[in-house]
Amino acid sequence: MRTMPAVRFTDYDPKALAGMTDHVVVLVTPDGVMDQAARSANRLTKGALARLIAAPEFATHKPGTVISLAWPAGMAAEALHVLVLPRRTTPIAARQAGAKLIVAAPQKTMTVMAGSIPKAAELAMGMALRSYEFDRHKAMKEAKPAAEITIAHRAYDEMAAAYAPLAAVAEGVHMTRDLVNEPANVLTTSEFARRIEDMSEIGLEVEILDEAQLQELGMGALLCVGQGSDSPSKVAIMNWKGGAEGEAPLALVGKGVVFDTGGISLKPAAGMEDMTMDMGGAGVVVGTMKALALRKARANVVGLVGLVENMPSGNATRPGDVVKSMKGDTVEVINTDAEGRLVLCDVLWYAQERFNPCGIIDLATLTGAVIIGLGHENAAVFSNDDSLCNGFLKAAKATDEGAWRLPLGQGYDDQLKSRIADMKNVGGRPAGSITAAQFLKRFIKDDMPWIHLDIAGVASVTSATSYAPKGATGWGVMALDRLVQNTFEAE
Repeated sequence: MRTMPAVRFTDYDPKALAGMTDHVVVLVTPDGVMDQAARSANRLTKGALARLIAAPEFATHKPGTVISLAWPAGMAAEALHVLVLPRRTTPIAARQAGAKLIVAAPQKTMTVMAGSIPKAAELAMGMALRSYEFDRHKAMKEAKPAAEITIAHRAYDEMAAAYAPLAAVAEGVHMTRDLVNEPANVLTTSEFARRIEDMSEIGLEVEILDEAQLQELGMGALLCVGQGSDSPSKVAIMNWKGGAEGEAPLALVGKGVVFDTGGISLKPAAGMEDMTMDMGGAGVVVGTMKALALRKARANVVGLVGLVENMPSGNATRPGDVVKSMKGDTVEVINTDAEGRLVLCDVLWYAQERFNPCGIIDLATLTGAVIIGLGHENAAVFSNDDSLCNGFLKAAKATDEGAWRLPLGQGYDDQLKSRIADMKNVGGRPAGSITAAQFLKRFIKDDMPWIHLDIAGVASVTSATSYAPKGATGWGVMALDRLVQNTFEAE
């Protein structure tokens, strides 16, 4: 785990190229047009860039491609990187290009001669996102200095101002990744709560509810999940009051199962080590709240996460047990490995009862079925409100975070009927992700706009993405932050 690289913006001075050390980046358009810095680099290297552009292979390079020249003659730099980028590009293309620069030269101090490109702040954000590495549990032979990134731009003050809120969001993404990557013997429910409490330092109002308080509130569904573990169950509340006083907040609710064995319905041994990421929904909520607080969002948002560990023991919930939710509905527990919905249903009800939000969004690594349906490219989106849902889908598209809406309906809800209780916690194999969403919908009040995001396929992946190395992605922080900007922030 590294801190985010220091990113600074400075004036654009192509004449300083010859003396620059470490790694230097110049820009060339896809049709081979060099900007002022690239022309200076071409002169210093005796025409190396011109020969590169004249080569037939150059025409095959797509925008965002990075071509690296090690120890360029005539320059003091360790490497000269040629970034193929149009002068005017989209925010997503700029972020992806920045990420590719980091892949080309990981953990290297770098100066990007950005000239006057309008999306320099987005380029820097891509670099910040892709600079992430989780290595806190590795024995390092020597401490590696943090990389420094300099963006040289003609309007450097303007670009620095544009980057500040993007850096706050990147900080939130990094925090989510840190939480999701942590092993369960480190990130216990108590340690998770402690890290959330630390966020009071950035202006969040934080409250931790313990088991006695949850019992008093009647959260029998949530408590049944953690009763087989020595780690105490908790609910953490983070309140950001950046909007008008008294205005109803947006509520974000996250599943925080710090480790999921499946309980008595024990999972197979193969791959169980990956269940450290089953708190991914809670991780996204925490990272989003950090981003909102750091950039001083002009909105009221409350984040709530249910923190539990699902373990088998003599005290664990059994298949066939009936538990009572905070709402008052009873649930027949058919499968103790369908535990996330039991955590969420109580926290969703509590969020509505206490905060009366203007809308509610829950996130969870809820079902393996969603991976069969959507793979690792898209999270599943379920909603009872077209306006809120379309706003989220627009925000997800704008931030390059894959999301796809799936249906709800009475036929799916009927699969949850129980012979002895108000409902079962599973609806069988058909449409497993949809029946899980239908279960949660039963705990949403009729007039409450609601989105459920099943992020099991996107929270942690086995190969690198555009913005992250393999492991935790931080998916959702950027999209939720953009949704707040677009829909809930005061003018």
